[in-house]
Amino acid sequence: MTYIENIFVCIAAPLLVTALCMGKRYARIFFFCFAGMAACLLSAYINTFFAQLYNADLINATTQIAPVVEEIMKLLPLLFYLLIFEPKAEKINTAVLIVATGFATFENICYLTQNGAAQLSFLLIRGFGTGAMHIVCGAVVGFGLVYVWPRGWLRVAGTGGLLGAAITFHAIYNLLIAYGGTVQYIAYALPVFTITTGIGASKLFKVKQQR
Repeated sequence: MTYIENIFVCIAAPLLVTALCMGKRYARIFFFCFAGMAACLLSAYINTFFAQLYNADLINATTQIAPVVEEIMKLLPLLFYLLIFEPKAEKINTAVLIVATGFATFENICYLTQNGAAQLSFLLIRGFGTGAMHIVCGAVVGFGLVYVWPRGWLRVAGTGGLLGAAITFHAIYNLLIAYGGTVQYIAYALPVFTITTGIGASKLFKVKQQR
């Protein structure tokens, strides 16, 4: 974890060049991608700080500290976007998914550099599972904010409730991963199944609306 900031620079540099070449039209996409990766980078340092502060072992740090820190860090760029730009609902959904994707991508790359690439099949399973988990948690917060944010009386309580739901899902996922064995693979499948079910339910709902 000592050199993850170097990894961040190596990934962000070509993306920044591409963002400058593509112009303002796509600037928002690149901004949220950078924000997601930066949130992951800062989360690594904050997780380490609190783990040392509370003398937490690996299990406690993974299941109690990391979910709280990481979900809050993913929420901050979205709150900034909502408070400053007051975007429409479809833009909020896009923003939260890109932030979650940037976060998951950088986390997977850091895991790869620390643990090697010898087991491609495991890395593939983990990549899909972890990526899906971050997207599910991001979607819970982002799609929920579309509903609660315009309602001033519900804004603070609703945001806190959505964040709590995302932290709980993240903590359950990490707990199952830490258990190991077959349970670990069930954990990797859980967010993928959740996304698949959500997409299917969304399409079914749209079909019913069109009738």
